[in-house]
Amino acid sequence: MTGSGLGREMYALVERLYPLCRSITGDGVRATLDIVGEYVPLEIHEVPTGTQVLDWTVPQEWNIRDAYIADATGRRVVDFAASSLHVLGYSVPVAATMPLAELRPHLHTLPDHPDWVPYRTSYYRPTWGFCLSQNTLDALPEGDYEVRIDSTLADGHLTYAEHVVPGEVPDEVIVSSHVCHPSLANDNLAGIAVATHLARALAEQNPYYTYRFIYAPGTIGALTWLARNADRIDRIKHGLVLACAGDPGQLTYKKSRRGDAEIDRVMRHVLAASERPHHIKEFTPYGYDERQYCSPGFDLGVGSLSRTPYAGYPEYHTSADNLDFVSPDAMADTLALCREAFALLDRNRSYLNLSPYGEPQLGRRGLYDALGGRSDTQEAQLAMLWVLSLSDGKHSLLDVAERADLPFDTVALAARALRDAGLIKA
Repeated sequence: MTGSGLGREMYALVERLYPLCRSITGDGVRATLDIVGEYVPLEIHEVPTGTQVLDWTVPQEWNIRDAYIADATGRRVVDFAASSLHVLGYSVPVAATMPLAELRPHLHTLPDHPDWVPYRTSYYRPTWGFCLSQNTLDALPEGDYEVRIDSTLADGHLTYAEHVVPGEVPDEVIVSSHVCHPSLANDNLAGIAVATHLARALAEQNPYYTYRFIYAPGTIGALTWLARNADRIDRIKHGLVLACAGDPGQLTYKKSRRGDAEIDRVMRHVLAASERPHHIKEFTPYGYDERQYCSPGFDLGVGSLSRTPYAGYPEYHTSADNLDFVSPDAMADTLALCREAFALLDRNRSYLNLSPYGEPQLGRRGLYDALGGRSDTQEAQLAMLWVLSLSDGKHSLLDVAERADLPFDTVALAARALRDAGLIKA
């Protein structure tokens, strides 16, 4: 399928997921994963309330059926049915009538953007509230209002899911996206859509690494996954957190905590070679779940890819992060970059020169003849010599490409030819 076709497919997935009310637990997460499971098979995990996960505890499960504020005539002036953003996430149940003055402390707006509705939560402090536009609030007359939040906060489960694309080796690359935000198209439905279609693409390619896709609620979900997989963390060789993958901004890569992990070098190389406008940021312990995977005790080589980064656009965590804010083309571009990066990562291995004493005769092995007619014959020949020179078990093909200032694909093809001729081995 062409990039535009894939972009439309991803956008259609975002459209399906957009109306669902997600949170860090609950049926909205399950409904989201049910839909994703139509695209890739998922292993669903349910972790009970009260489970200790590192320094955290799995919270009670939150579900909501309806919520509204109604005026004296019964008209709903704020209605959860119109948008899941209208309720403060994790609001406890409420059924009361109160004057506007008493209601105001429970109302959240964005005065600087009076038409937008903010996204707000209170996961770990029991309270309740509504989010609405400043214009709606300004139009409310004094008087009594019926307030109703039909929700439950009770012992249940935290839900997350995994999809695994088997590779030639058990060493793993993780791709993580968060599934806890309600009707926000870029943060992070676009990330979910790109991750899902990336998984489908990798499954068609018989990859070298095993790729594990993690769909989990932000922070508590990643912590839960790490706690439940601590005994196999040494398998995780590389990783990428996908978020904000569909907005019109340029691609942004945030490095791992290490700063020089292989995924950092791969992303830097691919972004530069693609000549896409992009930005590379240093690691900070603030943002998405890369901060959990990169925490000192785990210290995984996990970076984060987005377009406009965390909190970097005015629409972030507001009703303006809607279906008009993301585009098929932007998601297709993000997906293409991910595929390019993982194609490089999959081929980036170190080799050992089996004929290291002097330069081996390439002509009698047909290696020069095999290049005949190529427009880049001279470059390909140079790549072979560089691969032979740096195949000492200490340098990867990416090292070769960067030192020789050659395209990685040219270096990888040279390595394959030399390997097939018996001159190098992985």
